Amino acid sequence: MKMTRRFGVVAATVLGLLAVAVPASAHVTVNPNQAVQGGYARVAFRVPNESDDTNTTKIEVYLPEDAPVASVTTMPVPGWTVAVAKRKLATPIEVHGSPVSEVVSTLTWTATSADAAVKPGQFQEFPVSMGPLPKVDKMVFKTLQTYSDGAVVRWIDPPAGDGAEPESPAPVLTLLPAGAGAEATPATDNTLALGDAKSGGSDWLGVAGLVAGVLALILAGVALARTRKEPVR
Repeated sequence: MKMTRRFGVVAATVLGLLAVAVPASAHVTVNPNQAVQGGYARVAFRVPNESDDTNTTKIEVYLPEDAPVASVTTMPVPGWTVAVAKRKLATPIEVHGSPVSEVVSTLTWTATSADAAVKPGQFQEFPVSMGPLPKVDKMVFKTLQTYSDGAVVRWIDPPAGDGAEPESPAPVLTLLPAGAGAEATPATDNTLALGDAKSGGSDWLGVAGLVAGVLALILAGVALARTRKEPVR
């Protein structure tokens, strides 16, 4: 009976660990999520498909109106087109000694075919180079995700003041003062860090490793229990 109770405690602990290890519901993010004020950064909007049976066919990213960026360029994504909308600034911003009165307001990527759309269980990244980055604490990119059945998911909620994650969080790029330790990615850098590009996969590899370890622990316990039950000869 004591051994049975011990196994019950172990099983409950294991289930708790697995619950913590399983990733939360995925949402649109910007990666990396930190950059340096005043610098140029290469980031990618990472878009997972949360649907079980429909594809993601369009992504609309709205640049924050209170943090205009003079230069915003996109990298071609195979199978997708991008439309760039601009807006006039009431007060021009100065960049390298010259005034800039028009900036990018919205980036809209659209899949050109069903094959290019983001399938269930997959994600796609949409790289962007931008700068000089404004001297603000963060940039919040409200994003709309459209599925092939016409459904639209609005990732537009700003960060909560208490640190809790909102229901539909918008992608957030945290901006640190120059010299604070963060490294902005140069606009000329055409490579993504492998660790960042595969972070979703590494999360699941970690879960798989935990499951394997748990199974080994259970098998070892069963073997020990059987050994103790065998009569001494």
